[in-house]
Amino acid sequence: MAERGLTPPVLTPVLAAALGLALLLAVASGPYGLSPGQILAILTGDRSDPQAATVLINIRLPRVLAAAVLGAALASAGAAYQTVFRNPLVSPDILGVSAGAGFGAVLGILLGLPVIAIQLLGFATGLVTVGLVLALGLVLRGGGQVLVMVLCGIAIGALAGAGISLVKLLADPEQQLPAITFWLMGSLAGIKRADIALALPAVLVGLAPLIVLRWRIGLLAMGEDEAQAMGVNARALRLLVIACATLMTSAAVSMAGVIGWVGLMVPHMARLMTGPRFDRLLPAALLIGAGFMVLVDTAARSIAGIELPLGILTAVLGAPVFIGLLGRGARAGWAA
Repeated sequence: MAERGLTPPVLTPVLAAALGLALLLAVASGPYGLSPGQILAILTGDRSDPQAATVLINIRLPRVLAAAVLGAALASAGAAYQTVFRNPLVSPDILGVSAGAGFGAVLGILLGLPVIAIQLLGFATGLVTVGLVLALGLVLRGGGQVLVMVLCGIAIGALAGAGISLVKLLADPEQQLPAITFWLMGSLAGIKRADIALALPAVLVGLAPLIVLRWRIGLLAMGEDEAQAMGVNARALRLLVIACATLMTSAAVSMAGVIGWVGLMVPHMARLMTGPRFDRLLPAALLIGAGFMVLVDTAARSIAGIELPLGILTAVLGAPVFIGLLGRGARAGWAA
């Protein structure tokens, strides 16, 4: 039977070109518009218009780059989780990592820590959360380890959500609570180059093993027994993939706040183009996720008089996709 989907030599250049156009549109768009000629001149060293140069170098480029990194990280993590758990309805929130990282960050805001300390605390609590989930999964090992991990992730995520609610209750309603609320909805409004420098290495460290082992990871979609029969240590590989996806998600959350739905709908969009093979799905999800987040962030700062939180826009787009997935899943036998 012929494989579904486009092959990487055909699809990857098309998606890369689309991402390039999205980046150019995002860099040019905003209250202070920039033409392609201005952008090229500034990037080649022309500083005859210092205001335009400041907008491009210090504001626009860091934000656009952060959006691309954010989208690529969340979409790649979502594709990895969906392959490991063999369920296209799984997202990076499945192990409670987003809630855990969010709890650390809002706790940092409550304690009045500097921005970099808030990001580091959110990053650390995201990793601790998934560590607890994996430890519980190994200890309990009831009727199918994957199912146990999912249920443990739901439980730990609920505890982290309760912690976030408690922090909001204790926060100063005049200063801290608005900052916490806005951060939890996700935003790149205050992004700086230092923030990207902090998150990008973690994203690359998490992404590299997924790229190198993408063919072996694809075997996990066949089931643990089949993967073992083909010489893959399924348990060790699954733990590695979860750790890498969690690292990327934690880095993304620490940089921009909690932004849902991207890790759910972008891998599904990529799967419609490439088919289920992970070695094709991963690069497509990465490029689509980067371009999607760049366009969403551009809309967030352009379509209204105020900055719209990214989480609101991704939820508006993601909820209909999720409902569609549920409908298709029920027909395909995912649900009873």
